[in-house]
Amino acid sequence: MNTIAPIAPVVAVTGLAFEARIAEGEGVTVVCTSRPQALEEALNEKVRRDVSGILSFGTAAGLDPALTPGCWVVASAIISRGKRYGTHSSWSRNLLNCLPGATEVEIAGVDVPLATPLAKRSVGQQWRAAAADMESHVAAAVAADHALPFAACRVILDPADRTLPPAALAASGPYGALDIKAMLVSLAQSPSQLPTLLRLALDAHAARRALSRGRRLLGAGLGFPDFGLL
Repeated sequence: MNTIAPIAPVVAVTGLAFEARIAEGEGVTVVCTSRPQALEEALNEKVRRDVSGILSFGTAAGLDPALTPGCWVVASAIISRGKRYGTHSSWSRNLLNCLPGATEVEIAGVDVPLATPLAKRSVGQQWRAAAADMESHVAAAVAADHALPFAACRVILDPADRTLPPAALAASGPYGALDIKAMLVSLAQSPSQLPTLLRLALDAHAARRALSRGRRLLGAGLGFPDFGLL
C-alpha cells in the first residue's frame, strides 16, 4: 500500500521573475535567469543536493502560426545546437493530461530572443520546432549530465507573427526582473513602437493567466510522477 512520504523537490527553471513566482510551491525549488552560463552554474549547484528532476517552466515564443498567446506546449524533445534532448515520458504525459489544451511539440532552445517573425520562421523551419525559449536547452543538458528526469512545459507569449519591440528587449533584465526605466528610455527614443508594445502586453496578460491556471492544476511537484508517494 502506498504511504505518503517526503521526496526531493523538482527544480523549476524559468527566465522571468513572474514565471518564478508562479512556479513556486510545495515540492518545488526555482532557478530564474535567462543567461546560459549563470543558469548552468545555478542548476549544477542545485543538483548537488537531492532533487527529483528538472522542469523547464514558463513562457515561450511561438514558431508555429497555429499557436496563439496562452496556448500550452509540452516538449517531446528539446532541439539546440545540433543536439536533441528527449523528455521523461511519464512526466510529460502527466503534464499533457493536467494542462488544458496542451499540445506535444518539439521546442527549440535559443541563446537570444527571436525578435522578428523572420527569425522565428527561420528557427522553426531549420529545427522543425513549434516553440522556442532561452532556458530549456540549458536545463535539458544539465539534466542529461546528471541522469535526472527532465520535462518542459511552456505557454506561448509572443506568437509567430509578432515582433518584439526594442523597448521590450531593453526591459529584460538578466535575472528576470522588468527594467521599467530602460523600457521608458527606449520608448521615448522611438514612440512609434508603442502600439506593438501594447499588443505584447495583452499577449503577456493572456500567457500569465494561462500559466497561473496551469500551475494550480499541476499541484505539488509540478506534475512529477507519483510525487510524495513511495
